[in-house]
Amino acid sequence: MSCAPTLTAIFLGLLFWLAPGARAEEVLYLYNWNNYISDETLHRFEVRCGCRVKQDYYSDNEEMLAKLEAGAVGYDLLVPTGNAVESLIRRGALRPLDKARLPHLENIKPEFRNPWYDPGNRYAVPYATSVTLIGYNVERLRALGLPTDTWALIFEPKHLEKIRGKVTVLNSQRELMAAAMKYLGHSIQSRDMAQWQAAKALILRAKPYWATFSNSTYIKDLAVGNIWVAHGYSNDMFRAREDAKAAGRPFTIGFTTPREGAVLAVDNWVLHRSGRHPELAQRFIDFMLEGDNAADVSNLIGAGNPNAAAMERVRPEIAGDPAIFPTRADLRRLEMLRDFEPRLRRTLSRLWTEVKVR
Repeated sequence: MSCAPTLTAIFLGLLFWLAPGARAEEVLYLYNWNNYISDETLHRFEVRCGCRVKQDYYSDNEEMLAKLEAGAVGYDLLVPTGNAVESLIRRGALRPLDKARLPHLENIKPEFRNPWYDPGNRYAVPYATSVTLIGYNVERLRALGLPTDTWALIFEPKHLEKIRGKVTVLNSQRELMAAAMKYLGHSIQSRDMAQWQAAKALILRAKPYWATFSNSTYIKDLAVGNIWVAHGYSNDMFRAREDAKAAGRPFTIGFTTPREGAVLAVDNWVLHRSGRHPELAQRFIDFMLEGDNAADVSNLIGAGNPNAAAMERVRPEIAGDPAIFPTRADLRRLEMLRDFEPRLRRTLSRLWTEVKVR
């Protein structure tokens, strides 16, 4: 067999790569939460820009911050929550935005502009919101006569005795301790160590009844019926509900914001200083600010939306769900996590270690 075609192909390939303007396909590196952008959305951007988007995933802000602190580099975009944005800015880890490259920035709702964690939106563009709440198997809990609108469901032994081994909680120091603090009637911004000690004691009392600490597997476990109650993010509960529905499960997944209050998160696009493609990253941010693309995070992912241009495209049943888009009354009971000074961070980390090892 002649080898001429192969040599010709190689020669033509070399001519292409050596030709003026020829270059390898660009790759945008995104460090993101699990299940936080749809494949459909990413594909549309890849087609538009002639590039690829490669994602790595984290399940907690602390995990992301720790990886970056340990020296991880090369990520063009991160999706941190407000308190993590605050920490990243303080560390000098972010690249300022070039707002001239973000013509759709005006689509952000006024209440999400100039946030406390990034005055003037110098570094962060709000992407999505979520509430940390309770997801549950509607039929199972109704049969047991258990309340679904209170943190008592995951903290009180009188309730937990009926669902032992069927409950998961987030493997997150800030989130789980915040839930305990809200149940006890305290602010999640408290500096009172006696209150944090009480939160630790509450968690340790409930821990023997829980199946596990989970940041991602609870979505599948809830959807297939392996667990009946989960402490987690509203968009994850949306996914569990839709997955159970699509699979024709003989039960329904519900999710509710506890009446004692909960954590509200605003997640943001930010440019990491080590990223090699800041211009491409800002093209992606502006793409995600367009109303059609911004609506995907609500319609396909089940997250709340800070983008005004997206709202007319969000399905009415999602836009009207108070667990996804909190009402004004609900917002008064929600708090955002904020970064603490180093001494309190170390103390809370020690309390968390005691929770995990006992």
